[in-house]
Amino acid sequence: MMDANRHEVSFNAGEIILKQGAPLTHIVCLTKGSANIYIEGLRKRKLILRILKPTEIASGPGLFVDNKLHYSVRAITDCYACLIDIEAFNKTIIRNNQFAFELLRMINKQMIENFDRMVTLTMKQMPGRLAETLLYLSNHVYGTDSFHTELSRQDIADLSAMTKESAIRIIKEFKDSGILAVEGLDFSILNKEKLISISITG
Repeated sequence: MMDANRHEVSFNAGEIILKQGAPLTHIVCLTKGSANIYIEGLRKRKLILRILKPTEIASGPGLFVDNKLHYSVRAITDCYACLIDIEAFNKTIIRNNQFAFELLRMINKQMIENFDRMVTLTMKQMPGRLAETLLYLSNHVYGTDSFHTELSRQDIADLSAMTKESAIRIIKEFKDSGILAVEGLDFSILNKEKLISISITG
């Protein structure tokens, strides 16, 4: 049913896939590339919640509530996504208990991750927040301590709830203290134990 009611769409890097405040008409399943999920706040500031990778879906808390998108999704790289009609998606949930169970499990997992993010962003100082972001990129997005990222310094700042200038300054401090090696968009974590310690102590 969902396969018969989906459209595969290509997006260029930087393009908006879903826009906060718009009607929730489709579920997005990323099939290639990467995108970021972010909330647009006061004075047009952005808070990136997480990075969306292939096979992950984006729907948002508006599903079954107000049918409105409560966050935006923007392509980080050139990517492909399947847009699944919301009515077909809802019918599948009603008819397929196992699918509904797995969806609920996924939503709860994301909720726990968001709780952890809230603790990081509200209870840690800026070095702890940036350390947490670097560990998130290393462990959950790229799966390696040495990675090339398409994220700009502004994106890294938006993941860490700080200004771009603060993110650049702390990255330099980590580099100068031997925790991190940075060359443009290439990052290598040299002292992960120290980075974890900074993340824990905030």
